[in-house]
Amino acid sequence: MNQTLLSLLAFLPLVLAAVLLVGFNWPARRAMPVVYVSAAAIALTAWDMTFNRVLASTLQGLILTGAILWIIFGAILLLNTLKHSGAITAIRSGFSNISPDRRVQTVIAAWLFGCFIEGASGFGTPAAVAAPLLVALGYPAMAAVMLGMMVQSTPVSFGAVGTPIVVGVSGGLDKAGITTRLVESGSNWDSFFRLITSEVALTHATIGVLMPLFMCVMLTRFFGRNKSWTEGLSIAPFAIFAGIVFVVPYAMAGVFLGPEFPSMIGALVGLMIVVPAAKAGFLVPRTVWDFADAKEWPASWMGNIEIKLDSLTARAPMSIFLAWLPYVLLGGLLVLSRVNADVKSFFTNTLVVAWKNLLGETGISGSIEFLYLPGGIMVLVVLATFFLHRMKFSELTAAVHESSRTLLGAGFVLVFTIPMVRILINSGVNMSELPSMPRAMAQLVASSVGDVYPFFASWVGALGAFIAGSNTVSNLMLAQFQFDTAELIGVSSAMLVAVQAVGAAAGNMIAIHNVVAASATVGLLGREGETLRMTVIPTLYYLVMAGLITMVVIHVFGIRDALM
Repeated sequence: MNQTLLSLLAFLPLVLAAVLLVGFNWPARRAMPVVYVSAAAIALTAWDMTFNRVLASTLQGLILTGAILWIIFGAILLLNTLKHSGAITAIRSGFSNISPDRRVQTVIAAWLFGCFIEGASGFGTPAAVAAPLLVALGYPAMAAVMLGMMVQSTPVSFGAVGTPIVVGVSGGLDKAGITTRLVESGSNWDSFFRLITSEVALTHATIGVLMPLFMCVMLTRFFGRNKSWTEGLSIAPFAIFAGIVFVVPYAMAGVFLGPEFPSMIGALVGLMIVVPAAKAGFLVPRTVWDFADAKEWPASWMGNIEIKLDSLTARAPMSIFLAWLPYVLLGGLLVLSRVNADVKSFFTNTLVVAWKNLLGETGISGSIEFLYLPGGIMVLVVLATFFLHRMKFSELTAAVHESSRTLLGAGFVLVFTIPMVRILINSGVNMSELPSMPRAMAQLVASSVGDVYPFFASWVGALGAFIAGSNTVSNLMLAQFQFDTAELIGVSSAMLVAVQAVGAAAGNMIAIHNVVAASATVGLLGREGETLRMTVIPTLYYLVMAGLITMVVIHVFGIRDALM
């Protein structure tokens, strides 16, 4: 079988997923079992993987599913706990005091707060935290999921304290071989790595400055009473202002401090500037925009998690500080557990269940770090909230019961989605010595477009993230491919590796299991295709812009690196 046909076969599970979810509007619970079977069949036949390796990859996927479900459970439990403690009522009231305009709330609660959570934790946590928070603020569940997915763009490359760059890019490149060549040319690895990090930060900042406006426009177009683009565009001065005060410190941190803190610093500086500005009405339109009455919303917008204010009025009013304190604790613990070596060591070595070399397959392992994962940290915050908000034990048990019930729907879908992903990723070890399926897909893209490949380099990164649902994993799979392709066509290898990371961040907006996970936190399962049809719009914007920037940097400015 020739390489082109093999590459097309590698694409088949992804094409099938897109056709069933978006084209036929199948719910993921029906589509993903079919997609899993197709991926396994291709792995066993065309790729000549052993049955044992396919099964081990499936088990690895199930372990990862358990880890993701733990994160989802923590996010839902935190929301339900705050609902029963009365904090949600206070938070909603607080946002109304900043501004009753839903577009302003979107910029602050979804974009800036979501960017901070991404910087601290990553791995889909922003959607898992922001989506239920937005539902609690009175947003339709589907709008909350869409906005939660859109957050997973600009901040993602520096999410989880820089993991996609520190682990993904460094681990995905032949560091030893590249270092030897850099030393021969009078440079070193640290300089090359700083160059990649700077180019990632500057590219994201250029594109991401419009993301808050994009979120507002998407909100008014798809969830407004008038289905209007212009109602979103009318807040452009405020939204672009919010974009600027995020991306400027974000880019400076990326260039001068490295990959660990850009997203968190950008978000914190943004919140400190934007919240007082919004309260003062700075650049905010006089006409307040809100959703239609909830009774007019289509059933497809609604999840099965409801926050009814009239059911929470029995509790005494809570201060804004006390209501937000659990989220402050969440952010603090996420940062501390990722930055402080002693705390990180305790969290990563406590309550860990690990399986090495599943079914004897070397390199296929899995683990669940119950305390270190954001789910564990959210459960700790829930326990703290129980005491801080002086809750009754019956209120906490009610929150646990509601959260467990919501979790069941997500489990079935992810049981098929993530094992399918692991089969694709682990397909590089096979009896026919073929490259892995994601690499074969990337090679087909590169060979098909020739000299204009730099425009599509970010698209390859997005493809990796679409498959894996992770910027880090996409970088691990494809960073070396991007480096090799850059050398083959004679362009800057640092720039192509950088836009690999940028594209992989954008790909998170359409990663199927991220959509499923975010949907589960608001009880909106079965409508993943509708969400994907919306999030593909900002994804295309991001990739086209990244492609154009790459072409300009390489062909207009002629940027080169030490290896050229």
